[in-house]
Amino acid sequence: MDKPCILFVDDDPEILAAYGRALRKRYAVETAAGPEVGLERLAALPDVAVVVSDLRMPGLDGVEFLGRVRELRPDAVRIILTGFADIDVAIAAVNKSKVFSFLTKPCPEEALEEALEAALRQYQLIAAEKELLRGTVRGTIKLLTNLLEMVSPEAFGKSSRVKRLAVDLGAYLGIAEAWRLELAAMLSQIGCAAMPAETLRRAYRGDPLPGDKAYEFAMHPKIAAELVANIPRLREVAEIIAYQEKRYDGGGLPPDALAGERIPLGARILKVALDFDTLTAHYGEKRRSQTPEADALARMRDRDGWYDPEILDALETLATLPDGFEPRQVPTDALAAGMLLDQDVVALGGTLVLGRGLELNAMSIRRLARLDGERGVKGRWRVLVPPPEQLAFAMMLDG
Repeated sequence: MDKPCILFVDDDPEILAAYGRALRKRYAVETAAGPEVGLERLAALPDVAVVVSDLRMPGLDGVEFLGRVRELRPDAVRIILTGFADIDVAIAAVNKSKVFSFLTKPCPEEALEEALEAALRQYQLIAAEKELLRGTVRGTIKLLTNLLEMVSPEAFGKSSRVKRLAVDLGAYLGIAEAWRLELAAMLSQIGCAAMPAETLRRAYRGDPLPGDKAYEFAMHPKIAAELVANIPRLREVAEIIAYQEKRYDGGGLPPDALAGERIPLGARILKVALDFDTLTAHYGEKRRSQTPEADALARMRDRDGWYDPEILDALETLATLPDGFEPRQVPTDALAAGMLLDQDVVALGGTLVLGRGLELNAMSIRRLARLDGERGVKGRWRVLVPPPEQLAFAMMLDG
């Protein structure tokens, strides 16, 4: 049986070595000399169960560091080590970063092992609950999608197409908890299950509907969201579904004050994917001066305020990707000459450092590394990676 993985983070190498000597027989002990290294190690440890961090460290303190840990590995149980004088700060950490417990330094080995055992029990409880929930949710989703496929092939086809595009957009943008977006896309059309097939065909082509049918179709996100909200732990998924037709400027349904970044990110992605699918489906009866994808993108660009600009840029990248290029998110130390930067890079003061579309070289990569130093954390950048032979040639030319 594999040993549970525990990551210790401290800026004192002697303390880290002591943890290793004392605990390696019982645990898979990983260590990191400081918070920045800790975040790097965490990215390479998908199965880490417990993270133990010192409070006082240069750069990020323990509270900030464990807050980042919570974002990156929400299931990992977090423990903070602190001096007696910092107990008030440690208590604040419990509230702010949802730290499981804190220990005072120096910490006897017995007390540390007891805390680790409690943390591992907590981790196992979380894992067991998630597995039970995952099985329940998976079965419920399968039931709903199977029913949708049987009663409304049009709605099922729409959700299947949109799911593929929404998942690709989410992966490209590097969103967290991507499974919520995938579920929202899969279930986005269940409110259409009882609608006549002809009504759906017209709606999905973007054709106008008569008044009563238009109102019925406009209500389908609300119906779907109310259904999904009854499934345990899918409140965020239901919210994405409810706002799938909301415009970035606040227009559209539901008629509330939410706009811009306040609209759930998943809903903003879903809105782009839904409209792109409708516009490409409608292309056959319209102009043929360009491809369906280019025509749809042009028409979406003309809809001022409808879409999150970053997501629309991502859609354009994915829809017009050059042959052989692959979109990726790449850390600074893995960048190479010949890659195309696919985002604007802005300094802390708001000044544009490098523009989207730039072909990277040694100088521009050094500028990104300096920017990492200013920010105190290693960046990840959206790039387009050319075919291997083209990349190798560009790196050779760059020396």
